[in-house]
Amino acid sequence: MGIVFQLKAQITKEFKVDHTRGYGLVHLDFNVYKGVTHIKKGMGASPVHIFSKLSKVNILPSFSQEIVSEVLYTQLVHRNVESENLGKSLSYKLFSTTNEDFDHKWDIEMNSNFLYDLHLNFGIGKAYLDLSNLPVSNCIIKTASADVKLDYSKKIANSVKMDTLMVTINMGSLDAKNINFSNAKEMFFEINYGTVDLFFSEPVSERINIHTIVGAGKVSLELPAYDQPFIIKVKSTPMCRTNIPKHLKDIGNKTYVSKNYKENAENLMTFTIDVSVGSVTIK
Repeated sequence: MGIVFQLKAQITKEFKVDHTRGYGLVHLDFNVYKGVTHIKKGMGASPVHIFSKLSKVNILPSFSQEIVSEVLYTQLVHRNVESENLGKSLSYKLFSTTNEDFDHKWDIEMNSNFLYDLHLNFGIGKAYLDLSNLPVSNCIIKTASADVKLDYSKKIANSVKMDTLMVTINMGSLDAKNINFSNAKEMFFEINYGTVDLFFSEPVSERINIHTIVGAGKVSLELPAYDQPFIIKVKSTPMCRTNIPKHLKDIGNKTYVSKNYKENAENLMTFTIDVSVGSVTIK
């Protein structure tokens, strides 16, 4: 379903999934080349409700929904038809200071009564995700040069086990807060150029692996309480500066463990951090 309003060279368009039965999983594929995106739990009955405000548009987004083998596949795609060259794309990234500089705005609301498999692709811009109170089995995020802020602001754990939480950014930043509440078995964070800030506000109850790779940039990791068993393996070059707190024990080969570390601990957190050029700071 689509509703279009045009006001002062801006198009407001609404997309809504009209199926509420006949499936057990919602596969959301959201792919936009530019804009500021907010994703959160909504109040409506629809599993996916997207509001957009678009400017300078040559083509409208395409939206589809289909139920196959008890899975709802829903997709929104908005491609770049403005023929922006690389220089212009970089100028958006390097010199934009307000949300309006990215032309488009996207608000996605989801319903806590449905299980989600999220595949999100952002081009240029910013993305704000608050997955509090949303059951998510997978969350895959990719961006060209969009900054990503991921949070569980309500500090309520994901009600299902998440298989994989993955964020891949070409140029930009990741600010991830309270991600211990994601309930993810595996976390992958990879940035070619930029910064990664990871904040684990509380201990976890099961074993998880966290992989962070940065080509050039900074990694900042804030660990949970001291009684959480964890091991941190740092892979770095002479062009990477590391700051390790004194309460961690150095066991050699740039590997550090917490006071309560046990190799067979049921709630062991294993961190692998790989930075070629830049810095690693652990708090």
